[in-house]
Amino acid sequence: MKNFIEFIAKHLVDNPDAVNVTEVEGERTVVYELRVGEGDLGKVIGRKGQTAHAIRTLLSAASAKAGRRAVLEILE
Repeated sequence: MKNFIEFIAKHLVDNPDAVNVTEVEGERTVVYELRVGEGDLGKVIGRKGQTAHAIRTLLSAASAKAGRRAVLEILE
Protein backbone atom coordinates (compact mmCIF):
# COMPACT_ATOMS: atom_id res chain seq x y z
CA MET A 1 0.00 0.00 0.00
CA LYS A 2 2.91 2.33 0.76
CA ASN A 3 4.20 1.99 -2.80
CA PHE A 4 0.72 2.67 -4.17
CA ILE A 5 0.41 5.96 -2.25
CA GLU A 6 3.93 6.96 -3.25
CA PHE A 7 3.24 6.20 -6.92
CA ILE A 8 0.12 8.37 -7.00
CA ALA A 9 1.74 11.27 -5.13
CA LYS A 10 4.85 11.31 -7.34
CA HIS A 11 2.66 11.76 -10.41
CA LEU A 12 0.77 14.68 -8.90
CA VAL A 13 3.62 16.90 -7.68
CA ASP A 14 6.30 19.04 -9.35
CA ASN A 15 9.12 17.62 -7.21
CA PRO A 16 8.65 13.82 -7.06
CA ASP A 17 12.01 13.28 -5.34
CA ALA A 18 10.67 15.03 -2.23
CA VAL A 19 7.77 12.57 -1.81
CA ASN A 20 8.19 10.32 1.22
CA VAL A 21 5.69 7.84 2.66
CA THR A 22 6.15 6.47 6.17
CA GLU A 23 4.13 3.52 7.45
CA VAL A 24 3.32 3.21 11.15
CA GLU A 25 1.62 -0.07 12.03
CA GLY A 26 -0.58 -0.61 15.02
CA GLU A 27 -2.49 -3.68 16.08
CA ARG A 28 -5.54 -2.97 13.91
CA THR A 29 -4.70 0.31 12.19
CA VAL A 30 -1.98 1.42 9.80
CA VAL A 31 -1.13 5.12 9.56
CA TYR A 32 0.53 6.37 6.39
CA GLU A 33 2.29 9.72 6.55
CA LEU A 34 2.67 11.27 3.11
CA ARG A 35 5.24 14.07 3.03
CA VAL A 36 5.60 16.25 -0.06
CA GLY A 37 7.97 19.06 -0.97
CA GLU A 38 7.34 22.71 -0.30
CA GLY A 39 4.63 24.09 -2.56
CA ASP A 40 3.29 20.67 -3.60
CA LEU A 41 0.77 20.24 -0.79
CA GLY A 42 -2.02 21.89 -2.79
CA LYS A 43 -1.49 19.50 -5.69
CA VAL A 44 -1.90 16.44 -3.48
CA ILE A 45 -4.93 17.84 -1.67
CA GLY A 46 -6.56 19.13 -4.85
CA ARG A 47 -9.38 21.56 -5.36
CA LYS A 48 -11.74 21.44 -2.37
CA GLY A 49 -9.85 18.38 -1.09
CA GLN A 50 -11.14 16.15 -3.86
CA THR A 51 -7.80 14.55 -4.72
CA ALA A 52 -6.97 13.77 -1.10
CA HIS A 53 -10.46 12.37 -0.60
CA ALA A 54 -10.10 10.10 -3.63
CA ILE A 55 -6.74 8.77 -2.40
CA ARG A 56 -8.15 8.15 1.08
CA THR A 57 -11.18 6.35 -0.39
CA LEU A 58 -8.97 4.01 -2.42
CA LEU A 59 -6.79 3.37 0.62
CA SER A 60 -9.80 2.61 2.82
CA ALA A 61 -11.27 0.20 0.28
CA ALA A 62 -8.00 -1.67 -0.20
CA SER A 63 -7.29 -1.93 3.52
CA ALA A 64 -10.85 -3.06 4.30
CA LYS A 65 -10.32 -6.05 2.03
CA ALA A 66 -7.30 -6.93 4.15
CA GLY A 67 -9.37 -6.57 7.33
CA ARG A 68 -7.47 -3.56 8.63
CA ARG A 69 -8.08 0.15 8.99
CA ALA A 70 -5.81 2.63 7.24
CA VAL A 71 -5.41 6.37 7.82
CA LEU A 72 -3.60 8.78 5.51
CA GLU A 73 -1.98 11.94 6.88
CA ILE A 74 -0.74 14.44 4.30
CA LEU A 75 2.09 16.68 5.50
CA GLU A 76 4.31 19.31 3.90
